[in-house]
Amino acid sequence: MSERKNVLVAGANGTTGRIIINLLKKSEHYQPIAMVRKQEQKDRFEKQGVLAVLADLEEDLSHAVKNADKVIFAAGSKGKNSIGVDQEGAKSLIDAAKDAGLKKFVMLSSMGADDPAASDELEDYLRAKQNADEHLRASGLNYSIVRPGHLTDEAGTGKIQLKEKLKIQGSISRADVAKTLVETLADDVKQKQIFQILSGEVPIAKALHS
Repeated sequence: MSERKNVLVAGANGTTGRIIINLLKKSEHYQPIAMVRKQEQKDRFEKQGVLAVLADLEEDLSHAVKNADKVIFAAGSKGKNSIGVDQEGAKSLIDAAKDAGLKKFVMLSSMGADDPAASDELEDYLRAKQNADEHLRASGLNYSIVRPGHLTDEAGTGKIQLKEKLKIQGSISRADVAKTLVETLADDVKQKQIFQILSGEVPIAKALHS
């Protein structure tokens, strides 16, 4: 069995982030490093046997990526600080990952980030996501950019629909998004690609490899 790769999870304390951490904990290929902003969050993860690092997306991040092999960016400001977190924070982490020579960067983006102007109430958030995605594409890093529909807290089905551009709007559970992000960490999955996902009928692994 090969050595488990360290995966830095930005946004580890969020709802989706915590699911990602649990999936990585159970994985035989990866072990998570939870990137958190507060000492009590770090303590809580470490009590669960999860490596954790204190880092703020609006500050220097070079130390956060030091022991990581790959990154999942699942942080979000919920619209409170789209520029600071969703855009500039993501860009800072991309730059730090590049400087550290990381192997892959998996970005949790959003459906609609390809055309922010189409949405009135979410335009600023989607534009921030679009700018972060573009920065990742131009970085030279190996990346996958995952754009789910509306996130729900329903139980995961393990099945999705996936296309570069889906013709419909819809939703998907955070559990299925988290599983998709973790499966996308593999070097041979959707390398340097952007794709959209919604809940569907195709098992996640199959959808990612088709």
